[in-house]
Amino acid sequence: MTTTLFRHSEQSLTWGKGELVFEVFLEPTCPFSVLTFNKLPALLNAAGPEQLQIKIRLQSQPWHMFSGIIVRYILAASTLNQGQSAVKNVMQSVADHREEFEFIDHCRGPNLHTTPEQLLQRLVSYSGVDVREIFDQTSLQDLVKRQAKYARQNGIHVSPSFMVNGLLHPEISSQDSVEEWLEKLGLGQFNQ
Repeated sequence: MTTTLFRHSEQSLTWGKGELVFEVFLEPTCPFSVLTFNKLPALLNAAGPEQLQIKIRLQSQPWHMFSGIIVRYILAASTLNQGQSAVKNVMQSVADHREEFEFIDHCRGPNLHTTPEQLLQRLVSYSGVDVREIFDQTSLQDLVKRQAKYARQNGIHVSPSFMVNGLLHPEISSQDSVEEWLEKLGLGQFNQ
């Protein structure tokens, strides 16, 4: 069952079918990851889904206090039949309401008294994706661990981080425009 979950999750976290593989390590509540995530659809559209494959990698970070819960929720969404759409909805809802999933200076603010159950309810409410039953499955833990192990083996520590065809590219930044990403990926001019 874990192999099937993994395969389905990987498909749900992959956009496009191109030979050029752009892996993007994101922590869903990180402002720089949100900036990156919001540009990915435009990048795929500009490059063309037949030329580029974007793989979302979830980089849970302990200083983002709700990171583990949100990453697990996204991975649960990735196991659904409409997983890719569910992942996009959950990630976009976190991006759009980031302050409601984060702490001020990573340690204080209104979320200090938010329980995990309240957080799950927010995720359902904002995204329209209810995976609370899947969230409870112990087999989901293997997906969470795989994301962490994959990032560690590749020396990923910060979000966002970027790999192209299996190699880390620290010169790629969340601050880059889509056009700059295309150039750095060797995909030339922004397709019209």
